[in-house]
Amino acid sequence: MAEKRDYYEVLGVNKNSSADEIKKAYRKLAMQYHPDRNPGDKEAEEKFKEAAEAYSVLSDADKKQKYDAYGFAGLNGGAGGFGGAGGFSMDDIFSQFGDIFGGFGFGGGFGGFGGGSRSRGVNKGSNLRIKVKVTLADIVHGVDKKVKLGKEVCCPECAGKGAQSAADIKTCDKCNGKGVVAQVAQTIFGTMQTQTTCPKCQGKGTVIAKPCSSCKGTGTVKGEEEISFKIPAGVAGGMQLNVSGKGNAARGGGVNGDLIVLIEEEPDRELQRDENDLVYTLFVSVPDAILGTTAEVPGVDGKLRIKIDPGTQSGKMLRLRGKGIPVLNGYGCGDLLVYVQVWTPKVVSPEEKQMMEKLRNSTNFAPKPTTQEKNFFDRIKHLFNG
Repeated sequence: MAEKRDYYEVLGVNKNSSADEIKKAYRKLAMQYHPDRNPGDKEAEEKFKEAAEAYSVLSDADKKQKYDAYGFAGLNGGAGGFGGAGGFSMDDIFSQFGDIFGGFGFGGGFGGFGGGSRSRGVNKGSNLRIKVKVTLADIVHGVDKKVKLGKEVCCPECAGKGAQSAADIKTCDKCNGKGVVAQVAQTIFGTMQTQTTCPKCQGKGTVIAKPCSSCKGTGTVKGEEEISFKIPAGVAGGMQLNVSGKGNAARGGGVNGDLIVLIEEEPDRELQRDENDLVYTLFVSVPDAILGTTAEVPGVDGKLRIKIDPGTQSGKMLRLRGKGIPVLNGYGCGDLLVYVQVWTPKVVSPEEKQMMEKLRNSTNFAPKPTTQEKNFFDRIKHLFNG
């Protein structure tokens, strides 16, 4: 399988391109590789799909933001991915981006693939959106979630058919069951015979003579469903998880919509997140900093022991490798970064003051910072850039 190309590279634009520039670039490629201009050309068809996938992400502000921040990892995750655009069919492209071609869709403005007839449309239920809070432990290990949602479900009385019986579903007499009707339209290629969705049956090819008394012919009723899904390790707040087929049932039959899960990250009481690293500030006393000691720091799964060397300076960073957050859809983990801060008492007793006075004039206690210690801010400034 070929490696997926960068979406900006596919469309020939950059991150600073405007929405109009992105749309213009896509339209140019879509016209170049359109199947009616390249009949039977599989390579052109793949380029046509590739351009549509790139445009579906870069034309959507939310998806574009996630792609710019996380690349493909921000779009694809467990249970269907984080807003990913893969798996585009020709029907998907023409139904979603028909405006790019002057308002004509698949089997419409371009007469279909080599003038073939348009396939019947398939109804899809609407999507549901929920927010789910996750803890740091959930993010590190992944977690199984279970929610109960009110939603449109398939009518149990008619099994989603919308009719009292199978005999009450009749072939549409306007389109003769094809789901489309023919008409003549002007396109960028001239006058062509086109096909549009049948207005009587809405593309289904059938009509209902006697509607179901329970759902009134819609095929769906209000119901409730308990839905289970897995949140993969390494997610971040703002990402979306797509649980395929767990949205509302489609009216008149068809496929269910999806459940869109927005990840909301709960702040941890002790550890801060910096991408895949975790950050902790450890305060040590002056004697411990001078003499050295061992200390406990919090980890995701419990306390971790760490060694403080004699003469440790305030601002020193200690790294516990692999104790951070897993890389989403990748390998390895971030680190736990421990920043040491030497705690200076604000109030001292008379005896402590006398001890400090004795040390004040000791040449050993006079600051003698190294070049690296002078550049302390350079070592931590990345924490202030988020």
